[in-house]
Amino acid sequence: MKVNTLKRYSRQIILEEIGVIGQQKLQSAKVLVIGAGGLGCPVLQNLAAVGIGTLGIIDGDVIDETNLHRQTLYTLNDCGKSKSVIAKKALKKQNSFTKIHTYTVFLDETNAYELIEQYDIVVDCTDEIKIRYLINDVCLITKKSFVYASIHKFQGQLSVFNYHNGPSYRCLFPEKENNKILNCEAAGVLGVLPNIMGTMQAAEVIKVILQIGTVVSGKVLLYDLLLQNTTEIEFLKNDKQIKIGYEKGLKLKETKKELLSDMNGVEFFQKCHTNQYKIIDLREIFEKPKLPFQHIESIPINELYKTCHSWDKNENIILICQSGIRSSEAKNKLKAIGFRNIGQLKNGINSILNLLENEYTES
Repeated sequence: MKVNTLKRYSRQIILEEIGVIGQQKLQSAKVLVIGAGGLGCPVLQNLAAVGIGTLGIIDGDVIDETNLHRQTLYTLNDCGKSKSVIAKKALKKQNSFTKIHTYTVFLDETNAYELIEQYDIVVDCTDEIKIRYLINDVCLITKKSFVYASIHKFQGQLSVFNYHNGPSYRCLFPEKENNKILNCEAAGVLGVLPNIMGTMQAAEVIKVILQIGTVVSGKVLLYDLLLQNTTEIEFLKNDKQIKIGYEKGLKLKETKKELLSDMNGVEFFQKCHTNQYKIIDLREIFEKPKLPFQHIESIPINELYKTCHSWDKNENIILICQSGIRSSEAKNKLKAIGFRNIGQLKNGINSILNLLENEYTES
């Protein structure tokens, strides 16, 4: 451990339960935080501050002014920007030693296994029951602890699932067709509550990593802000629910995200009419014809390698050039540095000149 790192964490290293060995455990840990909102902000801030070595942030949402009273990583100038990207920038200012990976996507059946398996512990900071089942089931088959919290008006819940083969989320909440939860927009929330519950989640993550104290496993902690009290309710492991979750987790493992491949003109046109893809035109500014699509970014190939390091490596990227030569070269280079989902227009813009003429010159 470096001297400057020792100084930074000296106040917690002197704790008997932590010490230098405990700090090294924190620095070796990889924690995935799903959701960078009201719960996610305090979780991320506390984990970065304590010295977690690697943080993953999954959130496909953008910052809205109504978030600012409780999501303390963001400012008014950040509105309209990606939560995960802005969170990373703020956290890097707080602790430049922490590695932070951002995923500007929403967790779903196609990416849950692929994303979760890379980390040691998962923190649920979402407000969607469906997503919690996904998290639970993947954590079951990958043997990872799942730190849960939820809030409703002035009350919060906290628990740790799948800890040392303990009860799962399904043991506490068996899946039903009419399972519902009101989100903050519908039910309302006082900004301090998610900050309290998120801090509790961060504390449980630290306890799990260091194997200290009593982890909130096999019980759910209920917190009432107005009464300022807590209650614990125990629940048992349900083998039937464990089996259901495990089987669903195995199915999620087999569900792979459909990767982009090289595409013809018709396929390219279909994708251009959505905002689900980052489409990069690698040609020089003076090259023609210009393409009449809103979602295309012009980044000449020589500039590409200077800017791509700030991109999300899980983003859907389509590369285009005049003939397909530059896009093929760029595709190979981006894949070599870790970009996962890249496609290109086969034979370049030359192959779609007739399509362009037919679609955009007819009156």
